[in-house]
Amino acid sequence: MAIFSNDVDILKYEPVLFGELALVSQVLASGSGGALNGTAFTANGADFESAGVAAGGVVYLQSSDGLVDGGYEVVSVDSGTQLTVSVVRADPSGEAVAPPAGTDISYRVTTYRPQATEVGFRLTEYLGIKPGNAASDIEAADILDADALGQTSVFAVISAVYATVASKVGDESFWEKSLYYRKLFEKARERCRVCIDLDSDGVADVTRYGGSGRLVRD
Repeated sequence: MAIFSNDVDILKYEPVLFGELALVSQVLASGSGGALNGTAFTANGADFESAGVAAGGVVYLQSSDGLVDGGYEVVSVDSGTQLTVSVVRADPSGEAVAPPAGTDISYRVTTYRPQATEVGFRLTEYLGIKPGNAASDIEAADILDADALGQTSVFAVISAVYATVASKVGDESFWEKSLYYRKLFEKARERCRVCIDLDSDGVADVTRYGGSGRLVRD
């Protein structure tokens, strides 16, 4: 399985996809009565671990007083009932940033990992590597900097999600959104540069360019 983007990457572009446009069929966990204290979100009765919630995910939080209302990054799953959450960080390796404190908070964790998985397969297929090309001797794990495909994946996932939303509500503006991100995806795929390490020495042996699909030895 090759996945080049996660849900928090989508949040940075389209937070509404975790709010009012969240796909009900892709909700991992939801409930009410949660509490925020610093970066700790606790919801008694939840089972985040069994639900498949993971770091890089997004939890939408809404307090009864309206002071908390938005999508936040899941930094870690600390137990079945507790998450470490953060305001979206510019640097994913930076310290978690605490949202406003609150109680009586409703929560919902929606994931677009299925779409990201499909996009990952199609990108490796396009580049001629596994798993998209089963006959290749190059695997996604051999890519030295998979971040080169991150933005490409995000655009494709958002395009797919908006197409799904459009088909459900019949709103032409969502079809336009889907097409807009599809065009961004195609441009990002053309300009991506993927470095591949064939012998696990940490040095690129092959470079594959999205615009041409050619292999070039460094």
